[in-house]
Amino acid sequence: MSPQFDYDLTIVGASFAGLVAAKTAAMRGLKVAVIEAKKEAGARVRTTGILVKEAVEEIDIPHELTRRIHGVRLYSPRLDHTDLFAPGYYFLSTNTADLLRWFAKQAENCGVDFYYDCRFQNAERIEKGIKISGPDIKTKYLIGADGAQSRVARCFGLGRVKHSLIGVEWEYAMPKSISPPYLHCFLDSQLAPGYMGWVVPGPECVQIGVAVKDGCKPDLNKFVAKVDPIFNIGPHEIIEKRAGRIPSSGLVKRFFCPNVMLIGDSAGMVSPLTGGGIRLAFRFGRRAAQTISDHLLDRGPAPETVLAQELPWFGAKSMMRKALELSPPNFVLNTLLLRKPVIKLAQQVYFHRRGTGGVSFQDFQKEVERSQQTRILNGES
Repeated sequence: MSPQFDYDLTIVGASFAGLVAAKTAAMRGLKVAVIEAKKEAGARVRTTGILVKEAVEEIDIPHELTRRIHGVRLYSPRLDHTDLFAPGYYFLSTNTADLLRWFAKQAENCGVDFYYDCRFQNAERIEKGIKISGPDIKTKYLIGADGAQSRVARCFGLGRVKHSLIGVEWEYAMPKSISPPYLHCFLDSQLAPGYMGWVVPGPECVQIGVAVKDGCKPDLNKFVAKVDPIFNIGPHEIIEKRAGRIPSSGLVKRFFCPNVMLIGDSAGMVSPLTGGGIRLAFRFGRRAAQTISDHLLDRGPAPETVLAQELPWFGAKSMMRKALELSPPNFVLNTLLLRKPVIKLAQQVYFHRRGTGGVSFQDFQKEVERSQQTRILNGES
């Protein structure tokens, strides 16, 4: 006799990937549950929450939870800088905790059940599905969206994230009018070996952080002291601190087994070079739910077979990650940063296949002026 299932799909982790998957599957007609160790979605956030334009094109999100940023200011170790732009392109900084709560509410409205304060401990195979210990749930399919140190991956012997960046970030109660309103990115092989530091103006606060390669320890106090003369950080209150691992080794070698799949950070769906993973979380959270729904409801092909054909290839970015981890001395970075080949490379990193490509600030300003003139000639306000 076949077992009676409590859910068609159970997702471990109320992450961006997990919440998008939950809502999509519920909208497709599946009975869905989300298991989350924290007390709510949005508690103890571990991500900066910067969205690239492509992420916003994947899923619409509330305007009031974001702040649009058009440029990147890239600093050398001695704080020389160059500005990068791409016409028509932007980033969004977010109120990340509230954004995750919004995603959770959307999923709840679609009928998803949430098990908060519930840590996934173990699971076992049963006929045609999975039995989860703890909440004692029987489910037809299980998704692990529970981060770089995934318990789901460990339980089912799936691929594990091998290398990570270690990031630390503080949120400051600073005026959001921080000028200029760019993504401020700082290269410094002493303070941020293998990656960089950043200052990001958010919708309601300013996020300041640093990440380093595996095996190093980030020192955010030293980084804040270095950038304080630029942003006048000293007198402002720290309202939240966070830290976490950012997968940097690319896709795990085995992201599925029968009735179980990893997505998001658990599957290493994060750019090894930039650490950006929210766009991929949106895309593959949705696609995982769609393929599982097709499989369970319409006898579609195995979800992993479909998804495996769509996964990103990180070959070039993985090679660039290895180059970054060599951590060239600061005097080399000071010498090279403002040279045209390096600026062009930085433009490719930030704006590859976005807008019309990276351009100088002057060209960006000209493009804005031309756009404004065209709108006036067309009678637009």
